Amino acid sequence: QAQLVESGGGLVQAGGSLRLSCAASGRTFSIYAMGWFRQAPGKERDFVAAITGSGRNTYYADSVKGRFTISRDNAKNTLYLRMNSLKPEDTAVYYCATSGVMSPTAKHWDYWGQGTQVTVSS
Repeated sequence: QAQLVESGGGLVQAGGSLRLSCAASGRTFSIYAMGWFRQAPGKERDFVAAITGSGRNTYYADSVKGRFTISRDNAKNTLYLRMNSLKPEDTAVYYCATSGVMSPTAKHWDYWGQGTQVTVSS
């Protein structure tokens, strides 16, 4: 019963910044955890960051700590991921997801967006 639509991906140079957005509908947005995952060609879909329904608690993969910031605006039903100091290793399709339980495992998340491509050039 949820629809998620990512936007904001694109091509950026190493060291640059980008902000991804995820617009949600079909669920009571504020009571569900939201997260970002990414998948590079030939690799597993990996956890990036997550945030609780209230926005009070956030979680990050070690690879992005200090560079990425997850946030949400419940009044707008929108999730964000601010990415700074981007590296070529960040290149992937980025997906937003929603869950009733916090988990770094992709299979534990219930609904997914279509993904948005982020490419970081060296």
